[in-house]
Amino acid sequence: MILYVLLALLMLGILITVHEWGHFAAARLTGIPVREFAIGFGPGIAKWKSKKHETEFALRAIPAGGYCAFYGENSPDEKADEDPRAMRGFPVWKRLIVVLAGPFMNFVLAFTVAFFFYWASGIPTATEFGYMTVDSVTAGSAAEEAGLKIGDVIFSVNGEDAAGVAADGTTYRLIELTNRYQAGDAPLALSVKRGEETLSLSVTPAYSQAEGRMLMGISIRPEVLKETVVRLTLPQAASYAFDLCVREGKAIAESLYQMIHTGQNLDQMSGTVGVIRIVAETTRDYQLEGFLSLLVMISVNLGLVNLLPIPGLDGSQAVLLVIEAIRRKPLSRKVESYITMAGFALLMTLFVVLTYQDISNIIMGR
Repeated sequence: MILYVLLALLMLGILITVHEWGHFAAARLTGIPVREFAIGFGPGIAKWKSKKHETEFALRAIPAGGYCAFYGENSPDEKADEDPRAMRGFPVWKRLIVVLAGPFMNFVLAFTVAFFFYWASGIPTATEFGYMTVDSVTAGSAAEEAGLKIGDVIFSVNGEDAAGVAADGTTYRLIELTNRYQAGDAPLALSVKRGEETLSLSVTPAYSQAEGRMLMGISIRPEVLKETVVRLTLPQAASYAFDLCVREGKAIAESLYQMIHTGQNLDQMSGTVGVIRIVAETTRDYQLEGFLSLLVMISVNLGLVNLLPIPGLDGSQAVLLVIEAIRRKPLSRKVESYITMAGFALLMTLFVVLTYQDISNIIMGR
């Protein structure tokens, strides 16, 4: 398990280093001096200084993170602006690019990892199906009235085998048999397996205006008997990777929305300890695929969360820069310093609470 914990720490280090490298690269491109760029936290292992740019690079002992520091950053002293290297002395648009480059690189990392994974591994595609399992039953539907339940396996319809796909290969055999039903016909006679018990049920499908056909009112999950790996072209891999990142982003955004507006899922939040535990256990159980899947998800998560207008995060800095552009002058250093300190206090409080919750869950075996 120690190996998997180390891999989890490595993942966090990669995610944060890529994020901070985004700020660093954007600063280089826009000509904004960087005071220090560090990989890791804690005591320094190695340090060196760029003679050309006067940037100090550091490798530190704790690999789970890193930072990119700028001249005059977060200083309450107005005299800090007198330094020609101070970040606040550069145009707003340049600083905005630097601020947004961190989250952007997290999205780039997620897409890149997903792209190479899909391109290298391909997509497992089912080529042979067995019987259909009921995945959901619509309330008030014909299926519910007939007594169908989630988990039921449908073996036959009117005595005809319901396994596999239809002869034309365009739909499942169960759907083909159901579509034969016409209004006024006798109810469909289903042979259903529920656990160890075999049942005979009668269902009278109802017409759906939306679908334009007769429906029982269930969703089904096919039993996969055989699958093959379909190799993807580069454009296909890019498309799959993009779709995955979009799905992850939508899921995370929806979760954040529910959390903020209704408090839903607050008890499911995890801090650093919880994330390390999840990554370690998932990597242990699912190996490389699990590790890379979580890397993509957490990288998208990190990018989105950093765009929130919470003091101390990139989103807050972006908002302050927009305000500065509208006012045509920056807020005073004291005001920005107070905002930053308040955000830092909030984030540290959240860190302590989540760490306590994570450790409690481990102790309680949850």
